[in-house]
Amino acid sequence: VQLQAFGGGLVQAGVSLRLSCAASGRTFTSFAVGWFRQAPGKEREFLGRINSATSTTYYADSVKGRFIISRDNAKNTVYLQMDSLKPEDTAIYYCVADSNRRTFAQMSLPTAYDYWGQGTLVTVSA
Repeated sequence: VQLQAFGGGLVQAGVSLRLSCAASGRTFTSFAVGWFRQAPGKEREFLGRINSATSTTYYADSVKGRFIISRDNAKNTVYLQMDSLKPEDTAIYYCVADSNRRTFAQMSLPTAYDYWGQGTLVTVSA
């Protein structure tokens, strides 16, 4: 499956932004889709994931309550709604796909995902 994340940009603190992840190729509904981000000089950070069959969502504590992941299987698209953005949310955001069942600990690792989009940059100014 090929993934392309888009929707990033320069925004002010406090606003909302929605990223999209468009998928093509193999059956999109067979994959769970997650989001990671990487800030300058930092490791990739797991944000959350939405499962394929049940659309159950999981979130890292750092973004729980501010970020929401949803999917539209008819459009082969997954969304990351980000509210109350902060300067520390500045990062490149990646969507990823995985066809395996994972525990929360497993799904939080970049190595759980075989498919990565190219990333979209989100810059939040103070």
